Amino acid sequence: MVTTQELEIMQLIANAGESKTKAFAALQAVQTQDFAKARSLLAEAKAIDVAAHNAQTAMICREFDPNHTPEPVSLLMVHAQDHYMTSQLARDLIETLITIFEAQTTKTNV
Repeated sequence: MVTTQELEIMQLIANAGESKTKAFAALQAVQTQDFAKARSLLAEAKAIDVAAHNAQTAMICREFDPNHTPEPVSLLMVHAQDHYMTSQLARDLIETLITIFEAQTTKTNV
């Protein structure tokens, strides 16, 4: 039987994966110098990250509830945290790369 916490963890993994996919799609758009599309995909990635962050925050807040019986930290939760952290890192790095490539393209087109 799947617990509520496991479902929340799986949602965190799914959101992180979707965010990272959008971020890398944004980087692909840079290859064709479609910076508007890249920025749009990056905005979608950020919105998905907000959903992941909210799910993570809810789980953390529950840990501090005195009426909550804490569950042991599972390998699945560690896996979810890895996915979430790498998706944020990828998104932030890709955002910086887009800014750099866009600036370089603007300089060479002037």
